[in-house]
Amino acid sequence: MSECKLDHSQEDVKKKFESQVSFLPEDMRPLFEQFFEKDHTQEIVNDVFHLLKKYDLASEKERSERNNRLYLVLRNL
Repeated sequence: MSECKLDHSQEDVKKKFESQVSFLPEDMRPLFEQFFEKDHTQEIVNDVFHLLKKYDLASEKERSERNNRLYLVLRNL
């Protein structure tokens, strides 16, 4: 993924999550609920946003890589 110079808000992440939730693993949803209950660094917010961006268009291999990164971030907050 290319680097984005925009800083995204947690609201941006929430909207992106809502648009992609049906494509995400079921067991990841509660982790996002916990994520949205807290404030996070700009770096984490941006990273999660970009992992969700165009998730539905990603190949199975790409989704698997994104899932691994998302689990890593969401489980360690």
